[in-house]
Amino acid sequence: MTPPILTHLGKHTVGRFMREVWQRRPLLIRQALPALRSPVTRQQLFELASRDDVESRCVSVAGGRWRLAHGPFGRSSLPPVSRRCWTLLVQGVDLHLPAAQALLQSFRFVADARLDDLMASYATDGGGVGPHVDSYDVFLVQAHGRRRWRISRQRDLALVDGLPLAILADFRASSEWVLEPGDLLYLPPGVAHEGVALGECITLSVGFRAPAWQELVEPWFLQQADRARLAGRYADPGARPARHPGELPKAMIEAAWRRLSRLRPRRDDAVEMLLAQLTEPKAQVLFDRPRRPLSLAAFSRAAAQGRLRLQADARSRCLFAGQRFAINGEVCPPAAFDRRLAALADARCLDADSLRGAPASLLALLHDWHVAGWLHLRKERANDDA
Repeated sequence: MTPPILTHLGKHTVGRFMREVWQRRPLLIRQALPALRSPVTRQQLFELASRDDVESRCVSVAGGRWRLAHGPFGRSSLPPVSRRCWTLLVQGVDLHLPAAQALLQSFRFVADARLDDLMASYATDGGGVGPHVDSYDVFLVQAHGRRRWRISRQRDLALVDGLPLAILADFRASSEWVLEPGDLLYLPPGVAHEGVALGECITLSVGFRAPAWQELVEPWFLQQADRARLAGRYADPGARPARHPGELPKAMIEAAWRRLSRLRPRRDDAVEMLLAQLTEPKAQVLFDRPRRPLSLAAFSRAAAQGRLRLQADARSRCLFAGQRFAINGEVCPPAAFDRRLAALADARCLDADSLRGAPASLLALLHDWHVAGWLHLRKERANDDA
């Protein structure tokens, strides 16, 4: 069962939060998640950081000298927990720990197209990554221990030269708070901030994607280069003798412009571009294919008999727009769209009743994704889910 989406952050409804705060101003919410139990332990973070399919970093500072190392880390390559002023950052813990995935899913009051991942930061006393600025929205959730946060709306964003980290050269804090478990600090893009652990602590960062337009449109241009089939060649019958041989002829410019104008993007191109780009898994994501996937015949038979239940893998990204659907960078043609695909994107699962009577074309798609490890079979009934 998909975890419930938050309706309140402390005393704030998420509707009011989105109207009045989102992308506008920082906000500290005491006990936004009062029943929160950390979805990840120190030991789990150390184990994740030892894997080569998990992105991890270790930041330490001593005597004013900052050091940055990238994982994977053997336990002996991390500083001892008794040493002060170091931090372990682990990206995408939601892809590996169900409890972390459940916490991230609870923030789906922001569209999945913007929701990125859950990063966990373990720090010993005094640990942090220095004052810096992010280009995306973030919810900083205190899960264990305490951390002091200082923020600033300063315009001077010059960095210290020669450091392995992007640290502000002249950070001037205007507000300061100490967060305890269950507290949450929201920061919109561009707000300078610094977090320092007060004793051992774990902080969770719910990050959001803010893709650069250049990154989004580059694949479209490449696609257009492949698709464009402009027949014929340039010709200029009746051209007058050139008065300036080195000047590009105006007739040639106009002819080229007329051809290029035909390659104007359509609205459907924008939809397909966004669906493909925003569902593309991160580079380090690997899917586990089932050892014994059902054959298409058995898969279809289970659907017809009301025994087929599917759950999206935690690593799968899926979005829909109108009658277009994409999963993990694969955009389905409009003719293949079925309302059940929109339900899959919203609920991240399909129950037996919804799959009973599904057309063969849809079952073939779902079966392909099952074989690829993008969708998993669920044996339990939906109303028995925990």
